[in-house]
Amino acid sequence: MGGGSHDIAAAETLEGDEVMSEVHLGCPPHYSGPFVSRFTFSLPCSSEEDEDGALEARKGASVQAQSLDEDGDLVLPRRRKTCKSYEVAIQHRITSTIPDVGLQVWKAAMVLADFVVHVTATSSEFDGITALELGAGTGFVGILLARISRRVFLTDRTAEILDNCATNVRLNSAAFNHGAAAVCLREVDWGKGWPPTVEQSRYSWSSAEIEEAEGVSVLLAADVIYSDELTDLFFGIVEGLMSRGSEKVLYLALEKRYNFSLDDLNVVANGYQHFRSYFRDEEECGQLGATSSLPRFVGHQIDLASVPCYLQGYDGGEDLELWKITYASTPARSTA
Repeated sequence: MGGGSHDIAAAETLEGDEVMSEVHLGCPPHYSGPFVSRFTFSLPCSSEEDEDGALEARKGASVQAQSLDEDGDLVLPRRRKTCKSYEVAIQHRITSTIPDVGLQVWKAAMVLADFVVHVTATSSEFDGITALELGAGTGFVGILLARISRRVFLTDRTAEILDNCATNVRLNSAAFNHGAAAVCLREVDWGKGWPPTVEQSRYSWSSAEIEEAEGVSVLLAADVIYSDELTDLFFGIVEGLMSRGSEKVLYLALEKRYNFSLDDLNVVANGYQHFRSYFRDEEECGQLGATSSLPRFVGHQIDLASVPCYLQGYDGGEDLELWKITYASTPARSTA
């Protein structure tokens, strides 16, 4: 699936209409693509001891001989600022029809990408994990995660989208933690549910891969919330995955999209409200008590102010959200 636009949620939008994201990094004017954008992530500068001085210290050299300058003054170990940055190359289109929005890069993917980089830079939570991205689109987020994970399944619905994603995997595979084997591209049609059927096609699953996918610890999704029907199908797939195998957490980024509602006679985010109906806030669940009926899904909204902007050259905007969603296989039921 991979994304949407403000027009996607509007009832009058037709599948044949062209839609455009706001992410056009480096694209020439009036260019329709495909185009390869190069996204640069810059990590904070850190101070490190001068390598020569640190080496001498490890050799146990005498302080008198090695730490005085020619005037007899004490020479303190020098510290220098080091700044790390790296680049991700993504082939994408500037416009597409509704069914092919996964060929574009959308803002929510950039928010989730910043989150992945932040976790990678500040903890070992994602080190060596196996993860699965739903509606991967261009593969932007999963490709970033493949830099430090053991394996990432990138999934989407059509061969055209997966072919483009495969191009992006090849463009970035040199940086993967486990080389080309770090990424597996597979088809998942949300309308057919989970598990997928085992077939003989380019992006079909083997029985072993389905078992491996059900054992992942992290699910990812960006900009997959733009129609009530797709939201229903999405949570059906998520429940199918989360109810099998290992315990999992879903990190989901979205953009709230507003359109005029004839029912409400107002501009509302209907798609967002439907999304929120699938889970309760973590804090709210804690206040319900043991005898209350709890939802299958529990959500915690991640404060975007706590996630630095590592990705250079874009403005996130005010309508983006990031959620951590977990699943309760046996929710408590009311005894009243």
